[in-house]
Amino acid sequence: MSTSRSRSPVALGDEELRLPRPPGVIRRFWMRHPRLADALIAFLCLVVTIGASAPGSPGAQPQNLAIGIVLAVATVVVCILLLWRRRRPTLVMIAAVALELLLLVATLAAGTLVFPLAAYTLAVHRSSRAAWIGFGAGAGLVAGVAALLLGVGALHPVGAVNALLSAAIPGLIAVLIGVNIGNRRRYIDAIIDRSRQLLVERDQQAQLAAAAERERIAREMHDIVSHSLTVVVALSEGAAATPDRDRARDASLAAAGTARNALAEMRSMLGVLRDGGTDAPLAPLEPASPADTVGAAQRAGFPVRLEVRGEPDAAPALRFAVGRIVQEGVTNAIRHSPAATAIDVRIDHDAAPLRIEIVNDGVTGAPSEGGYGLRGLAERASLLGGEFSSGPVGEGRWMLRAELPHPPAGPGTEQDPADDRRRQAPTRGGSADG
Repeated sequence: MSTSRSRSPVALGDEELRLPRPPGVIRRFWMRHPRLADALIAFLCLVVTIGASAPGSPGAQPQNLAIGIVLAVATVVVCILLLWRRRRPTLVMIAAVALELLLLVATLAAGTLVFPLAAYTLAVHRSSRAAWIGFGAGAGLVAGVAALLLGVGALHPVGAVNALLSAAIPGLIAVLIGVNIGNRRRYIDAIIDRSRQLLVERDQQAQLAAAAERERIAREMHDIVSHSLTVVVALSEGAAATPDRDRARDASLAAAGTARNALAEMRSMLGVLRDGGTDAPLAPLEPASPADTVGAAQRAGFPVRLEVRGEPDAAPALRFAVGRIVQEGVTNAIRHSPAATAIDVRIDHDAAPLRIEIVNDGVTGAPSEGGYGLRGLAERASLLGGEFSSGPVGEGRWMLRAELPHPPAGPGTEQDPADDRRRQAPTRGGSADG
């Protein structure tokens, strides 16, 4: 039999999802070394920004030594902050806007790599909404400071427009690219998370199905073994106690037949557990009919009577449940009331819902809690939408009662007129006395 190792939901990794490898050797390298990528980006931004703001560079205005030192220190600090841009994108965006404003005031020029990089990082690692807000606030502050410098005469109108466009256009392009990449990344992450959830749910469903199958097998095993062994024990004890050789021989043959039938049922039921077995059917045999169950108990010497009204329902599930309920009820009466003087089995197929009652006397002592058999019968009735109950009814008497609804007729099913006449006929009763 093949075995499978259970997996914990926490242990599910990306290997379970069979994710494809990211395309490109270079991309995979940067994905495996994000710190190195951030360090190189920070160094590039430092070199470009200091070079653009240095005295003598195109667009830079003359500045004194103090302003140059402050600007260089601010640039170094902001570029160092880029090492934490993935975890602190908002802080990096604030620092980038502050550097843009400082550069505009000091050199009367704006436009660095830090501002568009910060906008891109905000879109990828935070959200599209945060990126647009950050970009709008940064561009608005640059425009406001440029307008202020223009108003005091420190900046020419063309210079003000150039400063604004130098910050706004790269920032806008970076936001658009970041929004596209960020949304795609969040979408892929959501798909991967959903796939992990589906894997967990699949394993949970498999565990639930296995548990339900174990319960079903345990219920069937109990019904088969409990009833058959009870009858076999009673027949064997009767054969040993009687001096009549013919009666002892009949009891022994009946015990052998009961054991043989139980073995066939168990072999058929356990055939579904075989790995590749083809010589056994893949469904349990239909249990013994109520008449066979009562007949076996009568042969064992128990006073069992059967009363049936109406014709049995054609639904296999309902016939199966009726057979098992009668089998378990008679077995309990034989086992727990060996001195019973009457065990009455009544089945009313004409009732709606179908009604099964098993009443016996000879109960002594306090009633015990229901075991596996009664629990199994309650489960059978519940699966069919019915009800099940058992308990004492008077002095020394016990009743097992089950009500099972008839399955509705399928669409287009024609009713047999003979069935109508049978339903309208007076209720008849039959008995089998031991």
